[in-house]
Amino acid sequence: MVVASVAARPSIDARALGSVARIKGGRLATARRGVFVPTKTRASPGVFAGDAGGMKVAVAGAGGRTGSLVVKRLAESASFAPPKGLVRSSKSADKLRKALGDLPVELVQGDISDEKALADLCAGRDALVILTSAVPKPRLASIALALVSKLLPFMENRRPQFFFPEGGSPEAVDWLGQKAQIDAAAEAGVEKVVLVSSMGGTQIDNFLNTMGAGGSVGEANILLWKRKAEMYLIQTCSETNISYVIVHPGGLLDKPGGERELLVGVDDSLLAGDRRSVPRADVAEFVVRALESDAIKNVSFDLASREPGEGEEGAPKSKGDFEKLVESLRGATADYSKPKESPVPLP
Repeated sequence: MVVASVAARPSIDARALGSVARIKGGRLATARRGVFVPTKTRASPGVFAGDAGGMKVAVAGAGGRTGSLVVKRLAESASFAPPKGLVRSSKSADKLRKALGDLPVELVQGDISDEKALADLCAGRDALVILTSAVPKPRLASIALALVSKLLPFMENRRPQFFFPEGGSPEAVDWLGQKAQIDAAAEAGVEKVVLVSSMGGTQIDNFLNTMGAGGSVGEANILLWKRKAEMYLIQTCSETNISYVIVHPGGLLDKPGGERELLVGVDDSLLAGDRRSVPRADVAEFVVRALESDAIKNVSFDLASREPGEGEEGAPKSKGDFEKLVESLRGATADYSKPKESPVPLP
């Protein structure tokens, strides 16, 4: 098991309509379907935000909890031009704008299966961050049954059951949706892709793969469909000049970043320990540092964290600290010959 530590700083509906909204010179520019995204830019009056200096990054899944943190960090940093984010609805756009305040952003409202929306998202960008994921919903009756089973000592414990809404299955979102994003990035000439996936991809029997069970293979097996997309990204990058970073976080925590040491490993080795989670804010910070770094590339690994106060490492002060964290893997990267006998057809 490869484990290294450094203390860190501080989903998408496949049926949403696609449209784009841009701001130029502080004024509203209409989108192709009439969506407006009012915001301010860091650029001087009369200059389109995208013309500002720094790496130009597109973020798919920008309206999600982790995605919005990534967009905020990018918008705050002088190392990046104002980010461009994909959101699924005007409601998501409004929520993101509220979280960003006066920070500059360009938004594309659309669907991950809409080629036009994805082309708009990636156009003129240097890098793409993929943060989209199928989102399971609980079956309410199963939650009640699970609660009752905990209260009655003679009853076998039951787990809640989950399903994926129509159009939002793991196959549709985590495979086909991510494949479409990778294709759009390659077509647009993007130079780097950072894919935030999930730990557990080597484990066919992982609990997350059982969500949606009872349906077809495509209605469950979320980690295996994610893995299929990861393999497609690596193949695409091998055939182009694109570099990639694939990170598999453990359970995502809505806790402050910058208070915990980070742990890295490969092939789900971290799941054998008792530190299997990581704050979203630390994942977002890593994504930004990976974008900044020329040294962090063509690697796929797992990410977790210690509890606050554990460990001896100090908080990282520069991208170099994050580079050292990845270097501690000593060249190790995910073994995509695993898992064997997957119900999802893998290359």
